[in-house]
Amino acid sequence: MDWGTELWDQFEVIERHTQWGLDLLDKYVKFVKERTEVEQSYAKQLRSLVKKYLPKRSTKDDPESKFSQQQSFMQVLQELNDFAGQRELVAENLTVQVCLELAKYSQDIKQERKMHFQEGRRAQQQLENGLKQLENSKRKFERDCREAEKAAQTAERLDQDINATKADVEKAKQQAHVRSHMAEESKNEYAAQLQRFNRDQAHFYFTEMPQIFDKLQDMDERRTARLGASYGLLSETELQVMPIIGKCLEGMKVAAAAVDPKNDSQVLIGLHKSGFTRPGDVEFEDFSQPMTRAPSDSSLGVPPDGRPDPRGPVRNRPKRWPFGKKNKPSTPPTPVPLGGPPPSAYANGPPSPRFGRDPLALLSEISKSVKPRIASFRSLRSRGTVATEDFSHLPPEQRRKKLKQQLEDRGRELQKEIDQREALKKMKDVYEKTPQMGDPASLEPRISETLGNIERLKLEIQKYETWLAEAENRVLGNRSDSLGRHGHPPEPPTGAPPDTNNCSSDKREAPPSDEGTDTSIYTEFEEDFEEEPAFPIGHCVAVYQFEGSSEGTISMDEGEDLCLMEEDKGDGWTRVRRKQGGEGYVPTSYLRVTLS
Repeated sequence: MDWGTELWDQFEVIERHTQWGLDLLDKYVKFVKERTEVEQSYAKQLRSLVKKYLPKRSTKDDPESKFSQQQSFMQVLQELNDFAGQRELVAENLTVQVCLELAKYSQDIKQERKMHFQEGRRAQQQLENGLKQLENSKRKFERDCREAEKAAQTAERLDQDINATKADVEKAKQQAHVRSHMAEESKNEYAAQLQRFNRDQAHFYFTEMPQIFDKLQDMDERRTARLGASYGLLSETELQVMPIIGKCLEGMKVAAAAVDPKNDSQVLIGLHKSGFTRPGDVEFEDFSQPMTRAPSDSSLGVPPDGRPDPRGPVRNRPKRWPFGKKNKPSTPPTPVPLGGPPPSAYANGPPSPRFGRDPLALLSEISKSVKPRIASFRSLRSRGTVATEDFSHLPPEQRRKKLKQQLEDRGRELQKEIDQREALKKMKDVYEKTPQMGDPASLEPRISETLGNIERLKLEIQKYETWLAEAENRVLGNRSDSLGRHGHPPEPPTGAPPDTNNCSSDKREAPPSDEGTDTSIYTEFEEDFEEEPAFPIGHCVAVYQFEGSSEGTISMDEGEDLCLMEEDKGDGWTRVRRKQGGEGYVPTSYLRVTLS
């Protein structure tokens, strides 16, 4: 059924309907445009959310990235970021395929509709003009007929009037004849005009307007089909990205399944295992019995001849040095790998600092070297440490892992330099055989540079291997000690204590001083600066034998249990107390400390 046949008299209805269809097309374009804005905003918010929760530092420097739960979370964020990219793709496809193309199509349809309705209005105007001409000719024919009839009646009346002259009668008859002729011409003109109008009207209603209506119908149907196809683009665009979105969601499921609690527990152990042994049992200290102190030349406040202090009896708690500081030896022995020289090589012990004879100068020197004492040995863990090249500031297990990682990195760099050197040598051989390709001498600096890098890396690898062997021995020693505490005897070290020749070479003996003066100075200030607790702050075991021959030091035997009185302040010495009595400094590297 066609509009031209069924709606031949509904010109205004067709005009309103086609205008409504164009408005609906524009409304849909606007809807899709706002839909794309929603998709873009959604994708932007998703990307912002992903960026907010991504780690700020690189994965290589982030220890948390080794946990499966963190890796899965990063994978979820990555999948969500890909999901946001698919939402952006949906917005882009809708913008190009719907908004732009449909808006352009709408403009073309509007121009076509305008042309068809202009043609229809022009045909209507022509038909109306023909109708007006028909009406005019009809009215003229009617008027001429009345005039002719009137003229005929006038001529007939004069012809019957006896008083009328013959001339008047002839004139009236002639006038009636003219009017009759004019009425005949008007009749013919009216008939011709009527015939023309009927022909034009039939052409208008049966040919011209049906063609225009059919064109408008075809235009509207094409517009409707295009709009329906555009409706389908919404779902088709979604379906195009659904496989990738499905992969993103599947990736999130895989990430969720990849969370491994056991593995994360092992990773945590690997990241933070210190390698220290567990603390042993706390020794019972019987304070009900008077504590005996072994007299030594390094004990201040006690005369060297062992006579009692004239000020009164010796107190049970050990003597403290002024400002919480004892006279520490200048440099502790430096440990070396097991299997070094025997202990007899260290008979002289570490060197001791030189004291001045002036008591005031001595006190000034002591007060300048005062270090604040921390309340507990546990605070040593939270105190900032200075990073060293051999990672000795780290716990044994972490130090071993760091050194192993450094060895692997140096090994890769070494292999890279070796490969580069081999490539340069081959290139040099090619240049020597084919001089036109290049100058062999130009490669010598680069070959020398790679050779220097190789030597440097080999030295670094050797250095790190030495440190790694030391760290592994330390870890093994801690493990054996831990086993010994739980029912297995400890394995003694296979070598002697480290060599201290580097320290004894610069050893300076303290000049003789007045014992009475030094003793009185220390005892005078002892009461004012005695702020340290008399209780031990930890427990330690002697790993090596040490002869405390220097001033301020104390002797200890291998495997001897000692009470920790003061932690290492960073100079390599630790103050301990023997169970038999006596207190002094020993090298920190000779001890295995148990934190309390």
